[in-house]
Amino acid sequence: MAQQRPSQPSGPASPLSQLLQWRRQQWRKHLTVPQFTLMTGLLVIAGGTLVLASPACSLDSVGLWEALFTVTSAITVTGLSIIDVGRELTPLGQVVLAGLILTGGLGLMAITTFLQGFVQGRSGLRQRLDKGRSLDEFGVGGIGPTFHSILRTASWVMATGTLILFCFGFNDIRDPGQRLWASLFHCISAYNNAGFGLWSDNLVHYKGNVVVNGVIGSLIVIGGIGWRVTNELWSRRHQLGGLRQLGGLRHLSLHTRLVLRSTASLIALGALGLLFTEQFAPDGVMASLDLWEKLQVTVFQSITTRTAGFNTVPLSISTLSDAGLLLMIALMFIGASPGGTGGGIKTTTFAILMGATRSTLEGRSDVVIRRRQIPGELVLKAVGVTLASGLFVLLLTLLLGLGPTTGGTPQAPTFTFLEKLFTCMSAFGTVGLDVGVTANLNRWGQLVLIVGMFTGRLGVILLLSALYGRRPRSRVGYPREEVLI
Repeated sequence: MAQQRPSQPSGPASPLSQLLQWRRQQWRKHLTVPQFTLMTGLLVIAGGTLVLASPACSLDSVGLWEALFTVTSAITVTGLSIIDVGRELTPLGQVVLAGLILTGGLGLMAITTFLQGFVQGRSGLRQRLDKGRSLDEFGVGGIGPTFHSILRTASWVMATGTLILFCFGFNDIRDPGQRLWASLFHCISAYNNAGFGLWSDNLVHYKGNVVVNGVIGSLIVIGGIGWRVTNELWSRRHQLGGLRQLGGLRHLSLHTRLVLRSTASLIALGALGLLFTEQFAPDGVMASLDLWEKLQVTVFQSITTRTAGFNTVPLSISTLSDAGLLLMIALMFIGASPGGTGGGIKTTTFAILMGATRSTLEGRSDVVIRRRQIPGELVLKAVGVTLASGLFVLLLTLLLGLGPTTGGTPQAPTFTFLEKLFTCMSAFGTVGLDVGVTANLNRWGQLVLIVGMFTGRLGVILLLSALYGRRPRSRVGYPREEVLI
């Protein structure tokens, strides 16, 4: 008989294994919400890439790299693409892409919340507060019942837009099934400020269609201003007295008033600015349009430039003036509003900076907006977000110009600094407008845009918080000293 091997005594674990187990538990407990957000985003992008690259979702021309770029653009609700969505993705692939857009716009933080609860178990009050704060910074706005309300609101808005487009917008599409899917897909893309379209020319074919311009533009605005604003407008609709009394705005919070006024002002100034700048481009794309079409195009592009990425006219350095492209870069940098599905530094950040400038000119020591004093922490945060975002976009542009940005063939086009800056700002602001650069970049240039899109969606501050972890607030005070400015 073969001798049986004596069993190992089940004694206490070694000190090394106990130490490793203790460190693993501490690591799980001390992971912050920004770190979970970073992990969740990377996991969703990796899984979505494998799914979209499968033969069931795409043609052979879509490999892992093309799928990675497209999925990153969808999760970050950007809209930049190096493939033809309508031709190179199967119907199942288009459904997957729409699901990724919804995940990036509305559901990513819900997945983060579940993942954190699964890994860490029960969370204390501080972690729950940090979670809600990070949700607001990321652009969703809440957890639990609040998130369910966000989903209900989004579903009603997108369903209404789909019905209008199906009945009155995309009437040139004869097949009812195709028309229904085109209506639903573009409403999902518009509400989440993604900018993906099913046609290679995006919405150029519908530049004179009032219904398409109105529905898509309205969904972009509603998704961009954020659920908190739309919820407050709905809950206080009786106090506002409808649209007849402008004085009814005084019943709203300062945040809502700033978002509404900033959004309306930027749309108007952007439309008038584009209408003005393109008058000096006689060979531009708007030269052949009549006044009504010019108004539709400029208003729509002013709305979509700040975050959405749709276009109703071809965009390139030859079809638009340099002044017009520079104006669009500024609009992309400002972006949407906090709690919305768009990117950029946010409209309220821009409003606080303008308020700080006005207070400085008036000789005030505090920032006052609409007879309300803005806390110093918010002013510092607005300055920090703006400066960090501007420097990051310049870094992206620098990296895009370091290596060979084209495919390396003699026929490959070379790009000007304005084209590179426009593309990097479009990626960081999660806008998705393209002037013919993205598809002609090599892998290095497209990798730069991938990093820009992911960082722009999370936000520079949130990403730095994820990399450096939680830092305790310093209790040390220092003496003051004047510095010349």
